[in-house]
Amino acid sequence: MRKLEMTASLLAACVFAVSAHAQVNLTAETTSPVSVPGQAVLTLGEVASAAGIADIQVATGQTLTNSVQNVAEGKTDIAAMPFLMTFLLSKGAGPYASLGEEKGAELASNLSVLYTYRLGTWGLLAYDSKNFDGWNAIEGATIYNGPPRGAALNVARALVKLSTGLDEGEDYTGIQVNWGQAVKTITDGSADASVLPLNFPDGRITQALASGAITVWSMPKDKYESEATKKYINAPGTIGVTAPKNGLFGDEVSVVSEDDTFRGIGVVGGEIVQKDMDFELAKALTKAFLDNIDVYEAKTPFMKTIYLGETDPSLTGLCSAVPVKYHPGAIAAWEEAGYTIPDCAKP
Repeated sequence: MRKLEMTASLLAACVFAVSAHAQVNLTAETTSPVSVPGQAVLTLGEVASAAGIADIQVATGQTLTNSVQNVAEGKTDIAAMPFLMTFLLSKGAGPYASLGEEKGAELASNLSVLYTYRLGTWGLLAYDSKNFDGWNAIEGATIYNGPPRGAALNVARALVKLSTGLDEGEDYTGIQVNWGQAVKTITDGSADASVLPLNFPDGRITQALASGAITVWSMPKDKYESEATKKYINAPGTIGVTAPKNGLFGDEVSVVSEDDTFRGIGVVGGEIVQKDMDFELAKALTKAFLDNIDVYEAKTPFMKTIYLGETDPSLTGLCSAVPVKYHPGAIAAWEEAGYTIPDCAKP
């Protein structure tokens, strides 16, 4: 009888533990649902809930520059993060200049990574009705190039500079609005063209096609192969991306390139948490991702092209000058699943 009582008590304790684990409530921030980081964080919320790990309240349409700082300060549990932002934060530079280097480095040291992906590849696009002549038409034009603060705006300005030598404010006018208004800004005619992060195919373009045919311009081949661009794509969290242009954005979108290849500047990042997140929780969240990569890839066609499940630093952007590493719990999940995590990406 006592043995039965003990067994019943153990079962009750296990049920209580699972129930308590499922009651964990977390917050997360990401960009619009039609973007890679939007889909990634929303899907993490879905698979974490299905696995009984946590209920994640996701705020979409956020500027990730702010989201990164919120996680570092403990105001948010999870955020999508371009790794360029962690570098800038660690230096107290760019949008984090007001923090100063010491405070920025302290905040950056609070961050850890669960898993990674490519957020987007920057390109130039315009409605055919605008009769926009690609890179040759940038000078004097009005260009929508992302939110008011953040990695996207920095990369968009850099892509124009590398492709044309032109600077915003001096040679062309930039328009910045938050991601939640991106499609509206593309379609309302307030800009002549847009320089934005794109995916293959791209969710924003798919929505914007309802207002007319669109053309996307590849980065000019000679500019892509220049020493200046090679140096830029070796910057923290930045990579060069090439892909066959035919059908890249769907049959209704024209792609202009000197050959059959689309070229652009890509940004890589991933899901971040505080480094002091509970080991088992970080492990469970990462395992939920690894067990459900097929669920992520089934969400939209572009999710199959963003390097999910990769650990090679040339695709993840980790190591080198990127100051963040994988969370120890995440490392345990990756290694138990049979992946190899480079030593340079371990704390």
